[in-house]
Amino acid sequence: MSPKSVFNATVCILGFLILLVHTFNLFIKKERRKDENALLIFFLFTMFHFASYFTFVIVKEHYTSDPFIMTVYTIFYVMNNVEVFLFYGYLSSYTKVPIKTRKVADIINMSLFVTFVASDIINIFSRVYFTSVDGIYTRNSLMILSQGYQFVMLALSFILVIINKSLNKREKAAFHIYCLLPLVAIIVQNILAGYAIAYASLLLAIEILFVFLNVEKNIKLKEEQEKLKDANVKIMVSQIQPHFTYNTLSSISTLIPIDPEKAQKALDDFTDYLRMNFSTLTATKQVPFDDELKHIKTYVNLEKLRFNERLHVIYDIKVTNFFVPPLSIQPLVENAIKHGILKKFEGGTVTLKTYEDENSYIVEVIDDGVGFDMNQIDFNGNRHIGLNNVKHRIATMSNGDIKFESTPNKGTKVVVHLLK
Repeated sequence: MSPKSVFNATVCILGFLILLVHTFNLFIKKERRKDENALLIFFLFTMFHFASYFTFVIVKEHYTSDPFIMTVYTIFYVMNNVEVFLFYGYLSSYTKVPIKTRKVADIINMSLFVTFVASDIINIFSRVYFTSVDGIYTRNSLMILSQGYQFVMLALSFILVIINKSLNKREKAAFHIYCLLPLVAIIVQNILAGYAIAYASLLLAIEILFVFLNVEKNIKLKEEQEKLKDANVKIMVSQIQPHFTYNTLSSISTLIPIDPEKAQKALDDFTDYLRMNFSTLTATKQVPFDDELKHIKTYVNLEKLRFNERLHVIYDIKVTNFFVPPLSIQPLVENAIKHGILKKFEGGTVTLKTYEDENSYIVEVIDDGVGFDMNQIDFNGNRHIGLNNVKHRIATMSNGDIKFESTPNKGTKVVVHLLK
């Protein structure tokens, strides 16, 4: 084997073995995060990529033909694009990119990926990027353009990391190194033809990415778990308010001689309500939306004991197959009832809606209550600890966000986006 072939084969073997260890550790993990699932797919494909290139390095020592060279190199050029495509998928799942920014980036990513993969395939016939004569791979003058997708998406990823405020310096450094090393390697490899510089830089970049981000994520998770425990205690305490408990029990007491069956149902609802609230004390996982919806209906039934026809609730539920932090939507419904509907003498209606789009599940809580002036409310103040805890848990556990819209004397709309 030539020195170039020995170098290339060594890089592939080393890369395959290192990724095999990382992949195995991720695969046996009982509960993988969304970003870890994306990383696992990324690693599996990269292992296949290394194995394929190693096989080619061995085979081409004994067999070359123009159709073989053209086909194999086309496959590798497509695989290089897939590599960047999967990296962008991992970056998107790891970082909290704003939804609008993410949608634009996704459109750019998919459009360029399809365009450049198609151009790689067309090259088999056009030979504008590379060709093969007598079994010898030869680059043409437009060769650098074939890496256009990789240049653009790695540069775009670099920018997305810069503007992302949720990443710390260690995380940004890891992503930036991954974006820059392959770009530099692509340029170097166009000078040192024959040496798999891009593969060597890919291995180094992946290793830095994995070590930096895995360590950082574990540190962050421990910190977030402590914050979640504190937030869960606060939200639970804020939900079990003395006056609500007293009023509910008084309503049940009044019902006992009048309608024992209804009183029994109300008592069961109150027991379920308390059980759900106490369960948040130790909750570090999300719950099915069906469970949260059941809790909301339990709470609404208890409020209807007191307010009867002043309170109307509409459930416009189009999707339920998603997860939410426990006690995250119910407090929003409770706010709509207490601070919106019940401040009107005649009462009003709360509508709970769920639906989905391409990137997220959406929950809306809409009321036609008194509303408020958005410019006069400080959502970060101490008066809104409950809402701030809900926002924190939705952001931390669901990678989601909450937006408020309100008009005085017309009502309020709360929109929760939960990324898929």
